[in-house]
Amino acid sequence: MKRIYVNEDWCLGCHLCEYYCTFANSGLESMAYALKGKPLSPRIQVEEEGEIHFAVSCRHCDNPVCVKSCITGALSVEDNVIHCDTNKCVGCYTCIMACPYGCIMPATSGVIQKCELCTNNAHQKPLCVQGCPNEAIVFEER
Repeated sequence: MKRIYVNEDWCLGCHLCEYYCTFANSGLESMAYALKGKPLSPRIQVEEEGEIHFAVSCRHCDNPVCVKSCITGALSVEDNVIHCDTNKCVGCYTCIMACPYGCIMPATSGVIQKCELCTNNAHQKPLCVQGCPNEAIVFEER
């Protein structure tokens, strides 16, 4: 299964992946309309440790603890991708605490949000990968 991988040696810390992610999940056709005057709500986040930068997003684990911890069944695995049904999510944030990688985050709506590899929109591969100027983020099978 293809997943997102990050090479921290190549990451510039530009945060463009966060902008592309917010746009990809906005449901809007224009990046300008999706981002202008609105807070960013990315499902990928750039972490910085001194001179090292790296993007963190859901790893779509083979044995996902977040899915097991979800008390409402809002998280499920379909075609090796962990999805969130926001209609079922009650915002208890148990999955946030269970994720060992810190890849699930609260959404502005009070439920959770996480990377779903852009399977919930019309893009061929995740926009964070397409928008990375240094190709530090890749979508491949390993």
